[in-house]
Amino acid sequence: MLSLVLWAAGASVAPAQEPDPAEGRELYIDSCASCHGAEGEGAEHGPSLVGVGAASVDFYLRTGRMPLANESQQAVKKEPAFDDAQIESLVAYVSSLGEGPPIPEVDTATAELSAGQELFRDNCSACHGAAGAGGAVGSNAFAPSLLETDPVQIAEATIVGPGQMPKFAFEEEALNDLVGYVTYLQDVPEPGGEDIGRVGPVAEGFVAWVAGMGALIAISMFVGRKRERSPAEPDQA
Repeated sequence: MLSLVLWAAGASVAPAQEPDPAEGRELYIDSCASCHGAEGEGAEHGPSLVGVGAASVDFYLRTGRMPLANESQQAVKKEPAFDDAQIESLVAYVSSLGEGPPIPEVDTATAELSAGQELFRDNCSACHGAAGAGGAVGSNAFAPSLLETDPVQIAEATIVGPGQMPKFAFEEEALNDLVGYVTYLQDVPEPGGEDIGRVGPVAEGFVAWVAGMGALIAISMFVGRKRERSPAEPDQA
């Protein structure tokens, strides 16, 4: 109620609290140091975080890829282990360990879809699929689907190069075009019904063929059983 009165009286509102690196260090010691070292220098089970930058920390924490439950498996997207304020504090602390790429500012309002499509085709589709639905890349690893990925996280991934993905150094305009095209893929309508993972006409045709053959087999079995139950025909004289 007091805040409403202050607002009505024209009082200034206090700005949002800045991320606290000290709080981030406490979270880091509790949740990250066992793998990455007390000062982020790296250890047996985790690489150095010195100089990885805000983009890397933000990406791995917001996508739930870190902390990693099993170091022998590929880090996969899951629910984040920390809330927004904690993530911001961790980002602030790890970023203070050494200069690195910042969190990118994404603006797709003026993105050129044709340019973004070309970039995606040349750099991303081989692993993530022509429609961004993901796919296997070998060595028991896979490229995840991009169809439910936040635009900032798409941009961060190009900078970070998570897993087997290479790092890219796109110019700001090109990065916006690429992210704009991926977000376009996320909203493409499906007038034909279920998209079957957007895996293309060959696979979708194969599904239709299997379904058709299954229906023919079922009909054949039904007709065969019906003939077995019909009375025997009389012998001819």
